[in-house]
Amino acid sequence: MLSAAQSETPLIMIFGTGNLCANLLPLLLTRAQTSRVVLVGRNFEKAVRLANLARFTAYNLGTVAGPSVEMADLRNVEQVAEILARIRPDIIFMGASLQAARIITELPNDVFRAIDEAQFGIWLPMHLSLNYDLMKAVKLSGHNCMVVNGAFPDAVGNVLSKVGLAPDIGVGNIGNIVPALTYSVARRLDIEPVRVRLRLIAHHYFSHYVHRFGNAGRATYHLDAYVDGQLVDLGEDHGPIFKALGGDLRRVGGTEGQILTAASAALILQGLVSETPIYAHAPAPRGLPGGYPVKISSGSIELDLDPSMPMERAIKVNEACQHADGIRQIADDGTVYFEDQEADILNRLLGYECRELKLDDSYQWAEELSSKYQKFSEQYR
Repeated sequence: MLSAAQSETPLIMIFGTGNLCANLLPLLLTRAQTSRVVLVGRNFEKAVRLANLARFTAYNLGTVAGPSVEMADLRNVEQVAEILARIRPDIIFMGASLQAARIITELPNDVFRAIDEAQFGIWLPMHLSLNYDLMKAVKLSGHNCMVVNGAFPDAVGNVLSKVGLAPDIGVGNIGNIVPALTYSVARRLDIEPVRVRLRLIAHHYFSHYVHRFGNAGRATYHLDAYVDGQLVDLGEDHGPIFKALGGDLRRVGGTEGQILTAASAALILQGLVSETPIYAHAPAPRGLPGGYPVKISSGSIELDLDPSMPMERAIKVNEACQHADGIRQIADDGTVYFEDQEADILNRLLGYECRELKLDDSYQWAEELSSKYQKFSEQYR
């Protein structure tokens, strides 16, 4: 449960000043329950400018609200712990990474397609490192609050769960694809989308692949659909449902597509501060691998699986799907073992070879990957 049981609006602390947080801030400020915000960045000037941009955007939308600003470097665990102990947020939103996931979309199309074949798992150090430090800071602060992660939560949450430091829930990924799938199912059944509700179990690979290619690729997943609350049979072939996402329901991705992730985050955060339950989809609830349907209210997070789907089976679906993302196994000590096929691609293109990632080595691998990617990408500028 949230620590702020008082009538005061819960306080949300946002770490990060990139595109995701820039899109998220106005969505939070224009809703009364999520309008009390502190923005934390390592570059104070950039954070102030972003906070004021959000403030003025909210004003144009009829709301007088704006975040306060703090400066901190997530790599300084003691500094972040001090801020948490002093400000005592009810919820933390983690929107920072060492390198944005979308950066490879800025490469020429043929080069992007080649490097994208390595999938997302191998880039894990870029998103794990800062999250690990944040969660250590939360523990050190002694302050009990909820943490919502926007940086590769499908894998980051599960890795950190092995050492008792998992964020409470993630955003995006599965939450980004369910709206389009809902529209597609509604069209297939010739009914309004408002009558359709989905329960999807899938890892990051599924949400990334289906919206780009209109098929499930190598994904393992489970999809149930309900009309007016009643389970309906979609048949064994979901191909036509997925195909529409590469057709009439195709959308913008990359940097411009971040507004969809921001909307997923706003929905999750709204649920955490609301007494009325919100049904959504989110990655890594309580550190589980991959994404699930969830029920959220007043700081409570529950899986919302169909009665015929045991939690253990749902987890196995996502553990199988993570192989397609290039992750062979996440061991009990948090060590990540990558699939050779995907690791070989980055080795060939960048000269980066990581087959095994120990949690405490995450920064080392991130620095090497960043350096080699920068050198690789310079030839296309």
